[in-house]
Amino acid sequence: MVLEKNLENKAIKKKFSEMLVEDFKSRDLKENTLVKAKVVEIGRKFCIVDINGKSDGLIPLEEFKITNELEGLKVNSVVELYLERLEGPSGIVVSREKAKRMQSWNNLMRSFEKEEELTGIIKSRVRGGMVVDIDSCLTFCPGSQVDTKPLKSFEIDKLMNIPLKFVIVKMDKQRGNVVVSRRGVLEKKINKNIKEAMSNLKEGQIIKGARVKAIETFGAFIDIGNEETGPIDSLLHQSDISYNRIKRVGDLLSVGDQITVKVIKLDRLTNRCSVGIKQLGTDPWEGIEKKYSVGQKVLGKVSKIVEFGIFVEIDGQLQALCHNSELDYLNRNPNPANILSPSQEAVFKIIELRPEKKRISLSYKACFPSPWDELLKKYPVNSTVSCVAINLTDFGVFAKIEDSKLSGLLHKNDIDYDQKDENLKKFKKNTKFQARIVEIDKDKEKIRLNVKILKKDPFFEYFKDRKNGEIITVKVQSLLKNGIVVSPGNDDKLKITIKKSNLAKDPENQRIDVFSKNNKIDCMILDLNHEKRSVTLSIKDLEIRNEKEDIKKFGKDGSKSGAVLGDILGKVFKSKKTKKKN
Repeated sequence: MVLEKNLENKAIKKKFSEMLVEDFKSRDLKENTLVKAKVVEIGRKFCIVDINGKSDGLIPLEEFKITNELEGLKVNSVVELYLERLEGPSGIVVSREKAKRMQSWNNLMRSFEKEEELTGIIKSRVRGGMVVDIDSCLTFCPGSQVDTKPLKSFEIDKLMNIPLKFVIVKMDKQRGNVVVSRRGVLEKKINKNIKEAMSNLKEGQIIKGARVKAIETFGAFIDIGNEETGPIDSLLHQSDISYNRIKRVGDLLSVGDQITVKVIKLDRLTNRCSVGIKQLGTDPWEGIEKKYSVGQKVLGKVSKIVEFGIFVEIDGQLQALCHNSELDYLNRNPNPANILSPSQEAVFKIIELRPEKKRISLSYKACFPSPWDELLKKYPVNSTVSCVAINLTDFGVFAKIEDSKLSGLLHKNDIDYDQKDENLKKFKKNTKFQARIVEIDKDKEKIRLNVKILKKDPFFEYFKDRKNGEIITVKVQSLLKNGIVVSPGNDDKLKITIKKSNLAKDPENQRIDVFSKNNKIDCMILDLNHEKRSVTLSIKDLEIRNEKEDIKKFGKDGSKSGAVLGDILGKVFKSKKTKKKN
């Protein structure tokens, strides 16, 4: 009886188990999927839902608060939940928050595949970009993708917490990362506007009021759009700006300038447009040799002032350059703005005309009398003039010449024949003195003055009646490493150096330490040149000549053979030794 009852219970359990498995199969509940659930009860902290499982699920009310669904939540309401586990410590584990997140992810994935635009709100800043909330899903927008141009901090603040359009550029399901871009939406809109505007443009069309947007080394970007079409970027190449040769685009154009351009090329596939300025007129360089020539004076209008000179407009078409060096005779590098002003008309002289390079060089100062010509006419070379010191340097004095705007250089070596450092200290600013003009170089704009030439030259005073081979007495002034400095006669201003090799006949006697300051010695004049003011003195040659004269007196053979005293005395000593030995 008991056995039959146990067998019956086992059969019932087996049948019940089979029925339960069949029931779960019919419900089709899978973990990590979205399921529909009915609200059974709403408590203080939890909401009880029926997902048609073997037990009910519990959801914290905080999850409904996060998704802003708590107010509309009622009993028997159907909600979509995320099924985490069928069997947990307290039964079935479900989540409304994760379900909402999974719905958002699926929606974002569909939008990413279809390249659709989504509405999002910038919530905060993070390193490298912004956090954007799209359908309760936090995404990342890099800083470079916020706008088509770099934005400043206050401009980004204006975009926060307002609905903006974004497009998804990258999704990583494993990490749950979503990267969005606002720049892609803006560029798409701009390209659409440009394409519509480009359809209305034609080659050869003239556009007035175009704005210079940016300056580059190869040209400039010009905005040829208006309020209706929006901005339309076009390229103005450097070669299409002017028929004249241009070194820098910035010399003629500036950002923000409004100019008139002509459409010269359109590429509707790439939405690119090229414009030109020189195409608005004819080439003014054709046949220019017949109209202008070097040396001709022309009336020009200052079009632009730059650091290195002035651009001048001739006949309203040609652009010529007047370099800084051609603005003023007295200042080689003046400030052009201090001489001429923009739009001012003035007369210039053509000093260079090269049509093959489309270059005209002008001179402004050549239209006025040259102070150099006036100086040469009034004070030719070797004229004595009155001067006033205006600037003192380590190498000389710059002085202004009387009745002239020009100044010359008095080198420190031209102050006095006795070249001392103290000579330069005699001059101070506004010191007046007499000088002689010894050189005027008009091309190099250089004048050389000389003061010592007005004084008696001790060299000529002493050597004017002397000649080579003459014996003179000199006084030692100082000792050098390679010689001694001496002064002939009683004038210490004239100083001459005797080289070490000329101090004695024998090399072992060519010692500097045997001489002392103020010693008087005799020497011979070897090479005297009055024109070059140079002379060579030698003690060695004087010794040799004296020995030869002694040989003539004491030995006839020594004179003929050219032997010196040492050779003859050597023979005498040798003969004495021979007699003594015998």
